[in-house]
Amino acid sequence: MTYAYVRGVTAATLALLVLAVLPAHAEPRDPWVRTWGANGTGQLGNGAVLAQQTPAGVRGLARADVRELAAGGGNDGNAFAVALLNDGTVQSWGGNSNGQLGDGTGAGRPFPAAVTGLSGVSQVAAGAHFAYAVRGGRVFAWGANDYGQHGSGTAESTSRPVAVQSLTKVKDIAAGCYHAVALREDGTVWTWGRNTSGQLGTGSTADQNTPKRVPGLTDVVEVAAGCHHSLVRTADGTVKAWGYNTDGQLGNDSTERSPAPVDVLHLAETARIFSGAYASYAVLADGQVRAWGFNGQGQLGDGSTVSRTTPVPVPGLSGITDLACGWRHTLAVLADGSVLAWGENSSGQLGDGTTTDSLTPVTALPPGSGTTRVAASTAWKSSYAY
Repeated sequence: MTYAYVRGVTAATLALLVLAVLPAHAEPRDPWVRTWGANGTGQLGNGAVLAQQTPAGVRGLARADVRELAAGGGNDGNAFAVALLNDGTVQSWGGNSNGQLGDGTGAGRPFPAAVTGLSGVSQVAAGAHFAYAVRGGRVFAWGANDYGQHGSGTAESTSRPVAVQSLTKVKDIAAGCYHAVALREDGTVWTWGRNTSGQLGTGSTADQNTPKRVPGLTDVVEVAAGCHHSLVRTADGTVKAWGYNTDGQLGNDSTERSPAPVDVLHLAETARIFSGAYASYAVLADGQVRAWGFNGQGQLGDGSTVSRTTPVPVPGLSGITDLACGWRHTLAVLADGSVLAWGENSSGQLGDGTTTDSLTPVTALPPGSGTTRVAASTAWKSSYAY
């Protein structure tokens, strides 16, 4: 396909024109952020509200411009996404019933636009219907706040970013369905929001509307959050978890919830950690994957639908560079740029052109796609690759 130069047409306008004529399953080397799956609120960002069974481009958003993408939502009425651009600004799209787009309105939109008043941002995260951004070591929150997930000391929701109270020098942030986990530069971990399952790790089950330090945790280098549980990785490769555990997502050979950190068993040389809504994952130093927790739709990728209370290998996967987990499906990027998916596929969230669940990985994007990162809605059925 070729395009003639048109006098007076800007590069941005031409880019949108090109995107508009791309087929739904465009050449894998096209430059756009790619999305597929559920799309009832326009959370795929392609200008429509129809589910997408194969990857399509986010309108006007090139992956080369995106530093990080986070996807939120717990149903097709509130799902949304936020993208941190390389210039430090943040864009959002999708459902906005709780002000989770951060633009000062309650109107959703199926294409990206700026979050109000944010620049110099280094990290973003998205929960069920709220979001976070880290700027200069401070955390800013917007959207729903019914469980104190803004960390502002109040229960008042807002459609514009507000500062989390009394927390500085934050280097990473993770969002569960209704809670937050923040990692400070000194290796300590701070949490706030809903705590009915002990997901704040403070030893109690009382909600917290301001940040509180998780006792006994030091030298933490990475944090992750499931819907109602939390994970951390320490400098020596140890993984600890706490919170909801009905499906074994704490990985300690138990189904008893824990309001304080416990060791995930049978893991060594862990390089990365990830969490889905009710499952947990670790990528080892050699690129192999371990998974545990809820597996009702095969989202653990071990070929079964048996939930696991300790980590099990995901067969046939190696060379993993990134991984993301949604409600009941999982995505992985390989070193060759291919994107694999497995688990539930009722809305096409596996990206293979079908709505058939898969207990083992199927290909959503082929090798050479240019993809290096993936994201999935916190507790829903939408997928992203960039």
